[in-house]
Amino acid sequence: MKKIQMVDLVGQYEEIKGQVNSSMQQVLETAAFINGPEVHAFQKELENYLGVKHVIPCANGTDALQICMMGLDLKPGDEVITADFTFAATVEVIALLQLTPVLVDVEVDTFNIDIKAIEKAITPKTKAIVPVHLFGQCANMDAIMEIAEKHNLYVIEDNAQGIGATHTFKDGKKAKSGTIGHVASTSFFPSKNLGCYGDGGAIFTNDDDLAHIIRGIVNHGMYERYHHDVVGVNSRLDSLQATVLRAKLPRLDSYNAKRRATARKYNEAFKNQRDIILPKTVNGCDGICEVCDCHVFHQYTLRILREKRDRLVQHLNENAVPCGVYYPIPLHLQKAYQDNRYNEADFKVTNQLVKEVISLPMHTELDDEQINFITKLVIDCVKKNE
Repeated sequence: MKKIQMVDLVGQYEEIKGQVNSSMQQVLETAAFINGPEVHAFQKELENYLGVKHVIPCANGTDALQICMMGLDLKPGDEVITADFTFAATVEVIALLQLTPVLVDVEVDTFNIDIKAIEKAITPKTKAIVPVHLFGQCANMDAIMEIAEKHNLYVIEDNAQGIGATHTFKDGKKAKSGTIGHVASTSFFPSKNLGCYGDGGAIFTNDDDLAHIIRGIVNHGMYERYHHDVVGVNSRLDSLQATVLRAKLPRLDSYNAKRRATARKYNEAFKNQRDIILPKTVNGCDGICEVCDCHVFHQYTLRILREKRDRLVQHLNENAVPCGVYYPIPLHLQKAYQDNRYNEADFKVTNQLVKEVISLPMHTELDDEQINFITKLVIDCVKKNE
């Protein structure tokens, strides 16, 4: 059996090796390293894939989220509501811009931001909501957009883990994650479903005026060389990374389909296990449906009950099976983001999830032998001493 990886980027590279190597060689020979033809071509191709008017590439996903907020001209002290159960980058950029992060609880089954908690947290100072499409599944964008319209708030989608997922609205219409709110950010970190071979990110919007502002921000605030019209940053996707993304983008749906196929195999193995809670998809199919594209399984995350999670982590590590705990500490308890405004009673779900969640290997190169080995280890450990 091949060595089990949390993410197998080497195996994935083998399929696109010829195209990537050739394209990189062309960039090296032309020396068009910054804002070259490869970047512009990727931008257009991603716009077409997403069905969004504007894609603005940038240096990484954290920059992308920060630039979204800069583009909306949020001011110090403005409140921004986001989920307590997510990676720190989401709240980090809020704090960096001297905005006020307002952390709220999440849903116990989908892990996404809780709609009732959003409504409860809104004050006259609230200016934006940042839903995180956690682990590859869209948050409840119908409800979030309704709340935003009612209270005149911006919606900034954190789509770092969700690219390629589709949200189905109550009226049956569909849209790709990251194209629903006023603006969205994504990450092309190598382990993402659409990842490059370094850092990279992008911003999406259908707002022409906002797109114009953001294009200046990513390039030192310039629209014309040496004319700085807005306060900007230096955040650009380089051409070498664009070649990788161009090779992978036409395969993204296939990559995501392979992830869903792996999720179905995991689910089939774990169903009816007493202390294992499967990841839930928003349409209720729990990832079993072969045609469902609401979840792209950036992570395959279980809940392990009755305080067995940490023992399972140890068991997998002892058997050379990587796993992840995303995330072990709620953001509201992180030293950098602690605030006397928070009440522990408002974070019951998050405080529960950090003790239960475990993410198993999930990538396009997993084979049945590896999946069977992983699932047997999990089941044997969880069933022990029942």
